[in-house]
Amino acid sequence: MFLGLKIRKAMNIIEFITHFPDEESCEIYLKGHRETTGIYCKTCSGFSKQYWFSASKFFECSKCRRRTSLKAGTVMGSSNLSLHTWFTALLLMSATKKGFSCLEFQRQLGLKRYETAFNLMHKIRTVMGKRDDLYLLKGMVEYDEAYVEKATKRMVQDRLKRGKGSQKQAIVAVASESTPLEDPLSGKKGRHCGFFKLKVLGDVTRESVEGFVKKSIDPKSVLFTDKNPAYVNLEKMVENHIKVKSSYESANGDLNWVHTAISNLKRNLLGIYHMVSEKHLQSYLNEFAYKLNRRYFGDKLFDRLFIASVYPYVQHSE
Repeated sequence: MFLGLKIRKAMNIIEFITHFPDEESCEIYLKGHRETTGIYCKTCSGFSKQYWFSASKFFECSKCRRRTSLKAGTVMGSSNLSLHTWFTALLLMSATKKGFSCLEFQRQLGLKRYETAFNLMHKIRTVMGKRDDLYLLKGMVEYDEAYVEKATKRMVQDRLKRGKGSQKQAIVAVASESTPLEDPLSGKKGRHCGFFKLKVLGDVTRESVEGFVKKSIDPKSVLFTDKNPAYVNLEKMVENHIKVKSSYESANGDLNWVHTAISNLKRNLLGIYHMVSEKHLQSYLNEFAYKLNRRYFGDKLFDRLFIASVYPYVQHSE
């Protein structure tokens, strides 16, 4: 039986089977984590001392006696799936860099209905997006848009406009922290990428772009963009706005990291999911950005995703 609160080793498949062999081990781990982070009482509008009733598996507030189930206030709260299924799903979602198709996800978890697997994946992707929304891009930041092919019904596909910015494409805002570096031996200059942000935009207007910048980029940042007219007011929103020539050809260009992210995003969506509807595109972007931002976490990504799934901020959003 797993008795510790923290998983000290990297969570690969072998470690997962050892720590979480059954439903009880998952319950013990979730209970310990929730007691450590605190239980939010909606009646008291705050965190309060809680008593645990093991027979019924719920917490009770010491002040108002409100009862909170073990899964309440987490991403698992409204689900009838077992904790073991949820824990395994978190492992699968964090086990690969590129992700799973929904059919493969359904098969690996042994779920009977495709819709159950689809909803489970998107709940986890929503958590990924909420976690990344807590951070602002800082320092030197690159920004550009990506045009991504979206799924459309065949009966209307031929009537839609073609080419860049067409009705067949969704617009995605892409931004990346970009730190300048210089090789001490060769003297060559380059840039190191940090955190990324990706959001679906309805259009490329000043209002849409400025809305993204306001929510995603620290006002004290230095922002690099191309010379799109929609960016005319961005200099008022950041410390310094530098307009550069956009080029996908230069490996060390001023917008190199956002263009690299855009290229990887398109390959990811096309290679695994083939075509994504605009309605669900942000969900897939959440997963792509979450994994990209934690590309050096390795097997520890399960731990981070678990924390995001039960973190107290989720409780306030219900």
